[in-house]
Amino acid sequence: MQGPLAPDTVFYRAQKGEFSAVVCMYHDQGHIPMKLLYFESGVNITLGLPIIRTSVDHGTAFDRAWRGQMSCASFLNAVSYAELLSRSVS
Repeated sequence: MQGPLAPDTVFYRAQKGEFSAVVCMYHDQGHIPMKLLYFESGVNITLGLPIIRTSVDHGTAFDRAWRGQMSCASFLNAVSYAELLSRSVS
């Protein structure tokens, strides 16, 4: 574990494989680089809750969802991470 690290380079370093995860203190601190790097596949995981909470990172896209234009990758990744996390809960 390292940190705190400079936010202008930490996501670049994580994408290159230096870290397996980046924890941000604020919602917007993590969303801008996540959407830039992984718009269609990113997953939002909320820590510190008494339940497992994962969600798509790109938002609801109500204006496009009904047209069948959006990728399902983020949704499928969110479900996969929820399953993975559920296996580690006692």
